[in-house]
Amino acid sequence: MKFLKTTFALLFLFCIATTTQAQQVEFFKGTFAEAQEKADDEGKLIFMDAYTTWCAPCKWMNANVFTNAQVAEYFNKHFVNLKMDMEKGEGPTLARKYRVVAYPSLFFLNADGSVAKRETGMKNVEQLLAIAKRIENR
Repeated sequence: MKFLKTTFALLFLFCIATTTQAQQVEFFKGTFAEAQEKADDEGKLIFMDAYTTWCAPCKWMNANVFTNAQVAEYFNKHFVNLKMDMEKGEGPTLARKYRVVAYPSLFFLNADGSVAKRETGMKNVEQLLAIAKRIENR
């Protein structure tokens, strides 16, 4: 009986962990060039969240938009998602290349790095999904 309870508890925790993981946008962990390669291989656009650590609207989107189940499902299926801190690593170079002057700046990029769509400022769930669906259906 104890074995059954332990097995059930582990299975329950695994289901919760899997469900929680699936309910947020999965951001690619790699370089910009690697994201481009992945997008090219998968025939997807890149969604790039250009942010800074001090940006309050960026933090709000992290907590309220990128964790939304509908956003996560759509973005994980249709895009290679990339989160880039514009003040660290490759960020300053990308900020110059894409002329980022406000945060957050949200980019939908072709695999070659060209801009398909650019949005500036905080977006709620409905706004971000509408933008993504328009760009995906172009």
